Amino acid sequence: MAETNSSSYETSWADQWDSNPDPAPQTKKSGNGTTSKYGKKVGEGFEKTKVVASTGARKVKEGTSAGLQWIKDKYHKTTQKR
Repeated sequence: MAETNSSSYETSWADQWDSNPDPAPQTKKSGNGTTSKYGKKVGEGFEKTKVVASTGARKVKEGTSAGLQWIKDKYHKTTQKR
């Protein structure tokens, strides 16, 4: 009985019948520089997002640390009373 074992090295059905290369995506070029203007704004937006995410992560870390310390303190207080 012959086994059919497919791997990533074999070609797919579409690759067997398509001899044309995949077309490259077309990029629109504008002559008035709006692409660079919007790109700059998007970059600034990402920078703001990164700062906000970093601040949020730091607050979560500090809150978690404070919460764990509170639990440790409560545990040690109850074990010392015994």
